[in-house]
Amino acid sequence: MSDLSDFIVSRVRIKLLKTLLSAPEELSYVRQLSRKIDEEINAVRRELLHLVKVGILKSQPRGNRVYFWPNKDYLFYSELLALTAKTSGLGQAVIKNKGKLGRITFAFMSMTLAKRLVARTGQVDLLIVGEVVLPQLSAIVKTAEAETGREINYSVMSLEEFSFRKRRRDPFLIDVLKDSRIMLIGDDQDLVA
Repeated sequence: MSDLSDFIVSRVRIKLLKTLLSAPEELSYVRQLSRKIDEEINAVRRELLHLVKVGILKSQPRGNRVYFWPNKDYLFYSELLALTAKTSGLGQAVIKNKGKLGRITFAFMSMTLAKRLVARTGQVDLLIVGEVVLPQLSAIVKTAEAETGREINYSVMSLEEFSFRKRRRDPFLIDVLKDSRIMLIGDDQDLVA
């Protein structure tokens, strides 16, 4: 299975990016991150300083600690967030269990979920199109809800229903498709074509 190690050589950097980008609103300090990712503090400090230097992270001293968080103005922030979402948490679980979930044509999660922002009422966090084994999907979503500490609103529809609703310009589907998303399975161009 593909992972961030396909692109990034440093194991510590991968762990840091996954940790920091999986909760982009949180501030973290060196020792806390070292414990979370179970790596030597000097290696963590070195990677954090590098990530700040290239602009991926921001830092700020507060008291006797320096806090780090993702830089939302970084040119490739959305792409890093998408990579992280696909290689950890709910995204990874959906991709990894694709065969067990049935015959999926499209699957995507909202950028709101990836950024751990509060979803607006009725917003869909995960949409899966195809023939889906619902108990298997429900178990994956429950695990992700326990990890994130929030309810995940998901919707499942057959390819026929999806195509019909898209042709009819169904308000629900149009609302779902207009939001920013991270494609987990399938191609974005085919989804909206």
